[in-house]
Amino acid sequence: MSDKPVLELRKVSHEYSGRRGIFGHSAPTRAVDDVSIRVGRGDVLGIVGESGSGKSTLAKIMLGLLPPTQGEAFLDGRPIAGMTRRQIAERVGFIFQDPYSSLNPRQTVGTIVAYPLYLRGEGTSAQRRERAQKILDIVGLPTRFLEAYPSQMSGGQRQRVAIARALISRPKLLICDEPTSALDVSVQSQVLNLLLELREEFDLTYVMISHNMSVIQHMTTHVAVMYLGRVVEMNVSERIFEKPRHPYTQLLLNSTLTVAPGAGVPDLRADAAARQTMREHPPYIVLPD
Repeated sequence: MSDKPVLELRKVSHEYSGRRGIFGHSAPTRAVDDVSIRVGRGDVLGIVGESGSGKSTLAKIMLGLLPPTQGEAFLDGRPIAGMTRRQIAERVGFIFQDPYSSLNPRQTVGTIVAYPLYLRGEGTSAQRRERAQKILDIVGLPTRFLEAYPSQMSGGQRQRVAIARALISRPKLLICDEPTSALDVSVQSQVLNLLLELREEFDLTYVMISHNMSVIQHMTTHVAVMYLGRVVEMNVSERIFEKPRHPYTQLLLNSTLTVAPGAGVPDLRADAAARQTMREHPPYIVLPD
């Protein structure tokens, strides 16, 4: 990755408090454990791992929504802990997993897209509407959608609205949480290719969170593999997919369904054996070659 990171995490950990049983003592759960990541300008970092591996908690730390229990997070070299919500929002955009629930059904698309500008007190109502119209055109939605409501749109169109809303503040970094998982397969590739085009046009940096290894392979320049709250392997995408070194990375790739002729389905017995091996040994980190 480049020398000047847009986003950097240094030995970040986060614990959630909890209890064991009704009368049990507090037993904190470490959702993120000693994670260090550097995301350079123009990079597309993919974060993969099964549910419960810590991906969503890590995304909240990157957005400044959740303070780390240990370690530090930086945006453009500045500690996130010392930044205001507005300062963070000017630098980071977020695209939610579900385009159906992330948009206010009572607001028009024009209002939804322009809302970040309204919160910042930027421009007049007419100027904000003009900006919204331009960004909608960039993501492939005609002007008539300004007065439409989310319920009148398809899933792919709603996700384009979400992308427009994330871009209207001109952030340097976009964090995408499963941006196509709620969409039809026929629409997923359109949205992913749009994100790649926007990366070139706006000089964007992405963090892509996904369960879909095919999406990660298509989109990313680097991949971080999370297991039990730790990044157990991190490397350029080609190395991860061509020569995975950590057993968990190998398990993820071997468990991926493929349409290749004669490939069949993943061997569940091998999957169970690999998981048993990992349960017997704590997570360890495989560093890039």
